Amino acid sequence: MRAEDREEPTDLRVRRGMATRDRLIDAARHLFGEHGYDGTSIEAILRAAGIQRGALYHHFDSKRAVYDAVLDRVIGEIAAQVADAARVTPDPAASLRAGCVAWLHLSLDPAIQRITLLDPPSVLGWKRAREIDAHHVLGGVRRTLHRAMAGRDRAPGEIDVLAHMVMAAVGEAALHIALSDDPQAALTAGEAAVDRLLTAVLTPD
Repeated sequence: MRAEDREEPTDLRVRRGMATRDRLIDAARHLFGEHGYDGTSIEAILRAAGIQRGALYHHFDSKRAVYDAVLDRVIGEIAAQVADAARVTPDPAASLRAGCVAWLHLSLDPAIQRITLLDPPSVLGWKRAREIDAHHVLGGVRRTLHRAMAGRDRAPGEIDVLAHMVMAAVGEAALHIALSDDPQAALTAGEAAVDRLLTAVLTPD
């Protein structure tokens, strides 16, 4: 038997396993977005994904672990959309603004609100939620700030601190939108506030 023939069943199992994991994440994402973490049961995820309980526990040891994977995927997708919006201009300051505005607009989506803003602190805790944000977003914000502030005197580590501050400010503006009784008005106010903050950060002394 050829080596590639011996390896094919293992490769097939890996592909099937990844497909099952993706089905679980997709089903859970829809349910978490519609009903929230507390309103979604393991049984509902299994029904929506069309798989048995054993298959779920092969990939995830708890509903919390499923949620972690969902959040990681959604934040990754948001980061990609924000990066696309930021690439419309070569100017780094305008690019940073465009990316921040794109995230604020995405935060109008109730499913995104539940998955990325409302549930993470109680489900995963602040530290883990921040780790996921930083993994997908922090590097891009840091690189853009370096470009926007090139040639300026900076204290050691200043860009890193500013990158965290920008992320935190935009995240709080998004949360304000999610909690507002008038999301559109909150979006307008959030855009203005973030623009004012970025102007203060990016304007040379």
